[in-house]
Amino acid sequence: MNLENPTQENLKFMLDELTEQLSVVNPELMDAEDYDIDKYEDIKFMYDMVKQKGQLSASETQAFIAELRSVRKS
Repeated sequence: MNLENPTQENLKFMLDELTEQLSVVNPELMDAEDYDIDKYEDIKFMYDMVKQKGQLSASETQAFIAELRSVRKS
């Protein structure tokens, strides 16, 4: 999958992957419809960081979730 293109499908894919990688308890918080496609690059940056890092500590996971929360639609 080419994630370089900011599409709703790519956004959903990345958020689904982040939900799994970060072990998000409530996956409804990661619904792609709740994120603005204008924030695609920010989300892709976080996705790439999480994928590169692999295992995250509890505090790193909380930080990533907080950052994702900050780019959600209001």
